[in-house]
Amino acid sequence: MPLLEAVHPSTRPDVWANNAAPCAVRFCIQAEAEADVLCRVLNLFALQQLVPRHVEVLRDDDSFSINIVSDEQSWHRAQVIGEKLRNLVSVFDMTLELDQPARSALTG
Repeated sequence: MPLLEAVHPSTRPDVWANNAAPCAVRFCIQAEAEADVLCRVLNLFALQQLVPRHVEVLRDDDSFSINIVSDEQSWHRAQVIGEKLRNLVSVFDMTLELDQPARSALTG
């Protein structure tokens, strides 16, 4: 039986902002609590070959609060993903902000 090798996904270059450095971004999403919402949301990252650093989902009756932190994309690519998230039928609110864990850890 052949040995399996770990495959390290390559980051997809951002052709619109190829000199832009990757930045940590927090996507705060409010959506209807439907069975396929999480798959559709995470699929937008998978299509860009991105694996979020942190995903948190809370269900409150008929809605989801989804927080996703991703640090592999440029700010421009994060905005594009944000627009695609806003266009999902079940998403009724989405905000995008720079995630600054170092600053929040210092201020406590």
